[in-house]
Amino acid sequence: MAPAGWEALRTAARDAMSRAYAPYSGYPVGAAALVDDGRTVVGCNVENASYGIGLCAECGLVSQLHATGGGRLTHFTCVDGSGEILVPCGRCRQLLYEFGGPELVLETPDGLRTLDEMLPQAFGPAHLG
Repeated sequence: MAPAGWEALRTAARDAMSRAYAPYSGYPVGAAALVDDGRTVVGCNVENASYGIGLCAECGLVSQLHATGGGRLTHFTCVDGSGEILVPCGRCRQLLYEFGGPELVLETPDGLRTLDEMLPQAFGPAHLG
């Protein structure tokens, strides 16, 4: 993807982050991804008074992916409340693996990485076949 494409994804992630519901942690997160059909999907974190059941931005992104027609994620970025690039937590890497696979390209603070590099030897749908 061209640099302009990454900038557009970061802008979408920052916009999603501005809608996060993070009254407990004060740590809003936004995520954006490109789908194999050209759509962009986004998500933001949504906390809950029962801390353990809060939703990460990636959860909202995957929900939007399926609510708008499904497909495979091809490129992904997420940002914090300052708009700086973050890497997904381990749980969310597993979620992204399900819907993007090992070839999903993630923007990280250290540059572009495939999900295979970020989650080596991942467990996925093929293991249940």
